Amino acid sequence: MENKRLEWLDALRGFTMIMVVSYHASLNCFGESVKLSAALPFLVLMRMPAFFFISGFLAYKADFRWTVPNALRLTWKKIKIQVIPALVFLCVFIVFCRRWGADEWHRAMLSPTKDGYWFTWSLLQMFIIYYVVCLVSRSRNYAIWLLWIVSVLAYETLYMPKYFTYHHDLFFQYSSLVQTINFFPFFVFGNLVHRHWTGAQRVMDSRWFFPIVAVLLFFCAADFLRWHHLRFMWTNLPRTLSMYCMVTILVMFFRRYADSFSRDRVLGRTLQYVGQRTLDVYLIHYLLMPRMPMVGQWLNANTPNFLIDIVLSLAIGIIVTAFSLLVSNILRISPFLRYHLFGRK
Repeated sequence: MENKRLEWLDALRGFTMIMVVSYHASLNCFGESVKLSAALPFLVLMRMPAFFFISGFLAYKADFRWTVPNALRLTWKKIKIQVIPALVFLCVFIVFCRRWGADEWHRAMLSPTKDGYWFTWSLLQMFIIYYVVCLVSRSRNYAIWLLWIVSVLAYETLYMPKYFTYHHDLFFQYSSLVQTINFFPFFVFGNLVHRHWTGAQRVMDSRWFFPIVAVLLFFCAADFLRWHHLRFMWTNLPRTLSMYCMVTILVMFFRRYADSFSRDRVLGRTLQYVGQRTLDVYLIHYLLMPRMPMVGQWLNANTPNFLIDIVLSLAIGIIVTAFSLLVSNILRISPFLRYHLFGRK
């Protein structure tokens, strides 16, 4: 893939990270209700699916030689970067933002979301599954298509409580495997798009594709957010399709305006910088969230007000992201901390 495409992809990753922080600002800073908020349901549809899509997209290396030693080296590298830092910052978060003690630590570990620090653990599990499949199949495309089908089927079991309750077991809670199952289809989807990038670009450039995706997004999001026509096990279908549509439109937008997101533009440089420091922002931003419940109370009392809701969430998200990067740069003064906390020499 040419350099410019990598630039817009870095910019997209930075944008997605800001959306993640903005979502947490709306939820944790403002204390908004998901049922009443105008911004939260919108952010839910795009932030994490897009993030895992990008991770899967970048995981594909066309010229990589899949051998056991190479796969083990990749896995150990991911463990050092994604597990150790998450454990360290989770401890710091519990000490400063919770009430320190064995009970509080146990409560955090028992939760599949780990007080928000589930992302790197679930991403590690996704990489391991992907590495194993690539190693066994020599990274053949048909194996990744099969993996995507299996991941979608596993994802659907989470929303069929009448038939499947396995994910309530303690193992799935402690391991955050529930979160992995929930988002793994988007990781594999991103990987497949990269594998078939030439064909994917032809589809995105066709005249009919965007209108179809936009119309599908409208009806699916409308049913998920407002209409609620579907019931029981089918109620998750419009939500899932909405996520795929949102991710697709985001990719099309950043690719279409790649020049605006290049290093030659201020916006491009800024988003790419955030995109290259997503781990830092993710680990640090929970510690910097202000508490402004009065804003959430006003927004919930005056809903729907999407414009004000999303602008306020974005404003706090951008400020918290900026300060997270500042703290990151301070910590990176130490080569030891730079390597062990952020995986950079």
